Amino acid sequence: MATRSKPYTYREPQSEFASNTKRIAAKVAIYGLLLLWTFIALFPIYWTITTSFKVAVDVTQGHLIPWVDYTPDWRGWRSIGLSPDTIFNTSTVREEFMKRFLNSAIMAIGASLLAVVLGSLAAYGLVRFDYKFAIWRNRDISFFFLSQLILPPVVLAMPFLVLYKELALLDTRIGLIVVYTLMVLPIVIWIMRDQFRGIPVELEQAALVDGCSTWGAFLRIVLPISLPGMVAAFILSVVLCWNEYFFAALLTSTNANTLPVMVASQTGSQGINWWSMAALSTAAIAPLAIVGIFLERYIVKGLTAGAVK
Repeated sequence: MATRSKPYTYREPQSEFASNTKRIAAKVAIYGLLLLWTFIALFPIYWTITTSFKVAVDVTQGHLIPWVDYTPDWRGWRSIGLSPDTIFNTSTVREEFMKRFLNSAIMAIGASLLAVVLGSLAAYGLVRFDYKFAIWRNRDISFFFLSQLILPPVVLAMPFLVLYKELALLDTRIGLIVVYTLMVLPIVIWIMRDQFRGIPVELEQAALVDGCSTWGAFLRIVLPISLPGMVAAFILSVVLCWNEYFFAALLTSTNANTLPVMVASQTGSQGINWWSMAALSTAAIAPLAIVGIFLERYIVKGLTAGAVK
């Protein structure tokens, strides 16, 4: 049976010029948005760095561009003893800054290492073994760890104060390391859980057949493969611990104070020393910026591992 063919409709082909124009317009829009977001993200850092080279008049008048709106001055860095003309002189403020810097480094690195060790073991157990506590299963336990991030830190202020007073842990480095470990542990567990999920269990089974124990398979097979994720979790933990202010201000007074507490102390009854605060902030974020620049590929590789299977 013959069928009637549909009438042919002529469509004018799209010109190559119009196609290229749309493609270029799309790229311009994307790169324009990326540049706008980059400016928004980097402007606070730019403002902080430039403010450390301003005097009071330049700060109050909102001058932004050095050598155009104002002449840079070392006043902010001189106030903390880190300017070229004071770096080799005795400075009480610089000694206090170095003490706070050392405290922040010890507690951030120590807490991050402890969190990565404990979090990796917990994440490996949640991925490779099945647990049952009453009605709780592995998924419920994992969500419990994540739910700890929802709890406001101020809720824990009184319990920690009472507990640390009884244990004589107030104003100690070990006390703050314990708090920081508990703070970043849920994040480490979730990052490492995704890492271990992306590792085929057949690799461990083959190691067990070859004579390795469970710990041997973990240390020789799983650990080297998941190392990028551990590095990413460690760096993220260091950043979070380095910038933490609430518990550092609550549980310390003189011996274990950190850099964020010192930065916040620049406010007083006579106003805010913007140049000193900016200089301290710049010196505090410089190590994190250097770490982020040199270890960026490890961070990206660790955080995206297991996302594509």
